[in-house]
Amino acid sequence: MDTSQPLVVTLPARPTREEVARLCAALAAAPPGDVRCRIHPESYGLPAVDALARLALTARRHGHRLTLDGAGPELTALLRLTGIDQVL
Repeated sequence: MDTSQPLVVTLPARPTREEVARLCAALAAAPPGDVRCRIHPESYGLPAVDALARLALTARRHGHRLTLDGAGPELTALLRLTGIDQVL
């Protein structure tokens, strides 16, 4: 696997538990490094917050540096409101 480029994962608009589990498994299997999480423009609400919290926890456990790309204003506000923005 090429570690010179960040691993890119995409958070769908309405992530299911299965999709989040698949994304977390991909993070767990990858060597430590940078991970860019592209967020679908229509991702919002508590399911997206939950998914990002799980991804952040998995990334941290496996030595990754997670960055978000494309979080809209509604999702950003929810991340701030829940305090999860501090760990992302």
